[in-house]
Amino acid sequence: MKNRGLIDRYKHFLPVNDSTPIISMGEGNTPLVTSQSLYKDIGCKNLCFKLEGSNPTGSFKDRGMVFAVSKAIEEGKKRIICASTGNTSASAAAYGARYGLETFVFIPDGKIAMGKLSQAMIYGAKIISIKGNFDEALKAVISISEEFNIGLVNSLNPYRIEGQKTGSFEIVDEINDSPDYLFIPVGNAGNITAYWKGFKEYKNHNKIKKLPKMMGFQAAGAAPIVIGKPVKNPETIATAIRIGNPASWENAEKARDESGGTIGMVEDKEILSAYMKLSNEEGIFCEPSSAASLAGLMKLSKEGFDFRDKNIVCILTGNGLKDPATVKDNVVSEIFKVDSDMNKIRHKITSIMKE
Repeated sequence: MKNRGLIDRYKHFLPVNDSTPIISMGEGNTPLVTSQSLYKDIGCKNLCFKLEGSNPTGSFKDRGMVFAVSKAIEEGKKRIICASTGNTSASAAAYGARYGLETFVFIPDGKIAMGKLSQAMIYGAKIISIKGNFDEALKAVISISEEFNIGLVNSLNPYRIEGQKTGSFEIVDEINDSPDYLFIPVGNAGNITAYWKGFKEYKNHNKIKKLPKMMGFQAAGAAPIVIGKPVKNPETIATAIRIGNPASWENAEKARDESGGTIGMVEDKEILSAYMKLSNEEGIFCEPSSAASLAGLMKLSKEGFDFRDKNIVCILTGNGLKDPATVKDNVVSEIFKVDSDMNKIRHKITSIMKE
């Protein structure tokens, strides 16, 4: 059965014209999974996880990238370029390869998970490693894109935001309402901007009666919006949100203020705790940055925030296989070795079984 793709499915809510190519890799239509365990800890009516790691390249970036690339093709661009902490590079490289666009990726040296870098490599992108952080890489990319007339596909590109807002459409289409709260990781702040835009548009078209509170969470070592000033050298285990000066900073604050929500921060240990709980209790393996949404929810719950009778959605932005090193470095899981003798196997099984 053909997957219509986001541009085709939501073209009436996107700036599409007769010259806009309808392209797709099957992005969108990602699962909205109901919590079986963690909702009890939170004390809410319902808790769902939006699994954006189910997109073609394993992250939410495909939503915006498909539309940014479509518009680049419409504008006659032959090349695209981005700065990236990982997921944007993978997405740009994949769509660039599929639609014949030469793709340039600038990454901060040593600050990208290998799972993501390997994607950009295998898709054939031209990779430039900058001796600096993401913000410095983005500054260089903006300059190069203008000088050489290359399509910039970072979230500064408004078509990225247009594509990413479809995530909010899908949530409403599935539950026939907006949630009371939407928890979402915040790095470059394009996604919280996009989801808020989408919810507002659906309300304006009378598809929902109320708007959710937007609850964004940054990592404590990269929380410029929370502390109110850029972070020169951001550091966090959550590499996808290791950004010190978000491009969509102002729009993220608008989403927070207009919705009556918040933008807070969580420590790496809180992110890892949420990351492990999702895996161990819900069977969901997301990348560490994704777990910032649940970490924020858990933090507020522990602080006494009352979520009774509330419907909550946590956006999980990327697949756990993007960053396998985090498992290797932080998860203690014994591998039991045993001879192939069946009696020894039986003995081992009974010795490690839960009571």
